[in-house]
Amino acid sequence: MAKILDDQILSLMGRPDYTPKTVEEIAKQIGSGKSAIRAVRKIITRLMSAGTVAKVKKNCFCLPNDADLVGGTILFRQSGSARLIPESTPANPHPEAIDIRAEDTGIALHGDKVLVRVYENFTQRTFRRDRAARAGDNRKSGRVLRILERAFDSLPGTLRKSQLFWHVVPDDPRIGHDIIVKAPEKSGLTPTPAENDKVVVRIVEWKQRHLNPVGEITDVLGKTHTPMAEYKAVLFKYKLRPDFPTAVVQETAAIPAKVDPKETRGRLDYRDIYTITIDPDDAKDFDDALSIEYLAGGQIRVGIHIADVSNYVRPGTALDKEARQRGNSTYLVGTVIPMLPHELSSGLCSLVEAEDRLTKCVLITYDKTGHAVETRFANTVIRSRKRLTYRQALALMQSNDIAQIRALPAPPPHQTGYPGRPLADLNDGEITELQKNVRAFWKIAAGLRRARMDKGSLDLDMPEIKIYCDADGYAERVVRRESDESHQLIEEFMLSANEAVAKAFYQAKLPNIARVHDEPDPEKLGDLRQQLLAAGIKTGDLTKRPEVLKLLATLKTTPDGYPLQVAFLRSMRQACYRASPDGHYGLAKKFYSHFTSPIRRYADLIEHRVFDFYLQKIGDETAPARKLLPQSVTNLELTSQHLSITERNSADAERETVKIKLLELFERELEKPKKSGFDAVIVEVRNHGLYVELTDSQAYGLVHISTLKDDLYRINNDGTAVIGRKTGNAYKLGRHVTVSVERVDRFKRQVDFRIIPATTGTQPGRPAKKAAGNALREGRIIRGRPHR
Repeated sequence: MAKILDDQILSLMGRPDYTPKTVEEIAKQIGSGKSAIRAVRKIITRLMSAGTVAKVKKNCFCLPNDADLVGGTILFRQSGSARLIPESTPANPHPEAIDIRAEDTGIALHGDKVLVRVYENFTQRTFRRDRAARAGDNRKSGRVLRILERAFDSLPGTLRKSQLFWHVVPDDPRIGHDIIVKAPEKSGLTPTPAENDKVVVRIVEWKQRHLNPVGEITDVLGKTHTPMAEYKAVLFKYKLRPDFPTAVVQETAAIPAKVDPKETRGRLDYRDIYTITIDPDDAKDFDDALSIEYLAGGQIRVGIHIADVSNYVRPGTALDKEARQRGNSTYLVGTVIPMLPHELSSGLCSLVEAEDRLTKCVLITYDKTGHAVETRFANTVIRSRKRLTYRQALALMQSNDIAQIRALPAPPPHQTGYPGRPLADLNDGEITELQKNVRAFWKIAAGLRRARMDKGSLDLDMPEIKIYCDADGYAERVVRRESDESHQLIEEFMLSANEAVAKAFYQAKLPNIARVHDEPDPEKLGDLRQQLLAAGIKTGDLTKRPEVLKLLATLKTTPDGYPLQVAFLRSMRQACYRASPDGHYGLAKKFYSHFTSPIRRYADLIEHRVFDFYLQKIGDETAPARKLLPQSVTNLELTSQHLSITERNSADAERETVKIKLLELFERELEKPKKSGFDAVIVEVRNHGLYVELTDSQAYGLVHISTLKDDLYRINNDGTAVIGRKTGNAYKLGRHVTVSVERVDRFKRQVDFRIIPATTGTQPGRPAKKAAGNALREGRIIRGRPHR
């Protein structure tokens, strides 16, 4: 009955001739009579809470759009202003963001679902003195009217004391209000919270924006800015759980630690076929392996074997429900919050060296020119011959000195899930065979990469950073990791497997979860084009892929092209999961899914279940004997939406721990009698200073204009540089400078830098190095190895 009334009410409000009506008038209009007025009132109240219906003057109701009201999620900036991301609809899947001034945010907090009144032109809500600057600006702006749903009612922060009261400073610098709390001795907690403790505070009351929220302390996490307290705060903020529920632990305990020989029956036996894994030094689990077979006529068959997690994690089990809820593993600095218990993720499902493992496989046969001539899918059983690190694989590809290769160290056991046999224990024949096969893999992968780029795939490989911590958990050093040929070798085969599986499912008309990367917003590309013109770079229509490829090639050879590469990346949409094959813009692929990391991603686990159903459908001899059912499109769509959310949540948590550890490192820099110099590139120019990014650590911070003491600097007309009035010295976008740490604010999560004069070794004219920027922190980069 309620669902019918919902549809009737919304249908009525959607009519072209509808005008706002009271509850009584709506009940009468839909013919429910007086007896249903109470039911209609309840439904209207619920629809208002969801932002589906809006209340206007005289207790009348209508659809939000009819009243210039929009519901969505509010995202704050540190300045206090915000933007609203409206709820997407089938008719408008990518709604335009709405700007909200700080004074118009009401009592909203970052991430809240809110109802906003929209003003079509930004200038309608700006002061007169701002209007000249905003002339011709047609961006929408808004004012928060109502909180529909809080993103959280509790948050972590640091307990502080002022002269008159105690308060908690939220960890998230985008929450600009301190929260007033009672004196710690009145909290009722044991031990009693102390000043500068990291605590969890629950917001009890907040009714007016100009007054601080009132809250109560519910937990103490430790002394603020210590590793364990910061770790616990991140877990709380992002709702991450290191431990697993009892039911999951019990199910896991019932799974054998070794592969049961009975489970290998019916699978293609690849245990005697040469198979290896290539992963980072500190990899805790290994979910992909490559096998190689040399066939007649110069053909080579490559097997892309992926851990068969679905054999152990069955639908509807406690393991499955928990894995879906988590969505993916979350990689924090120094630790991982796994999607699956360690007994599976780094145990039975991990493709460790010299152990039988169950896998799902894409077998691709290549002719002697490197073109794929046949693809087969199967369930397999493998036994990896060697666990290689990227560094070892690269040496095997590039060096002919067996002694030098043998001298490469294995990863320390404490750093990885499984180090494998040291290369020093291999005889000359074993190393020669290993070298031959790695080079054969790379010869094919290099051809695949060239062909992919020729078809329009965007070359957006970016280096990443790895932060290592000491025994106490404090940041110790930062290592910059580039994507070299060893990474690309694995990447190309994983991309091939992902595409082959997605295409096969589509042709078989099997519902599944696609990995989608939509085309960029034309309006954002237009803004980018104007920015490029200001930098002296002319482009064609960037909605056309050839023009985009031409632009990226130009930016790679432009001395100050790095900030513009960042700007391009920021104009792209985020990749997501969807139950429809809508294509992957960055990879220039129509069909693409995530298949190669089921240990770490639930989407891949779903694809493995579809894979088994596909094998049964085509009558493959390696298909499971148990009865399988096709996936429901509705469930897949709901799961896709959920997984897109958990993916972003994990990425935010990962970035936050990186920020925290970088702040630890830079805080230590302030204590040094002689400060270190860091190479940085200018990525943004503002009136108040220069924003720089350090090339080795990807740290981002401000060089305030007041620290430039050698001259009086002013920003130029196009906003691309600050120029000294007397000397004419210009600090422009893309220029490399050497900086030292000036100030660290742990509460605002900010670092300020100071430029070290060029006489100390700065080379301002040299080209910018390739580095990841704001786009990396915002999760817009298509990483070099998507399956990772």
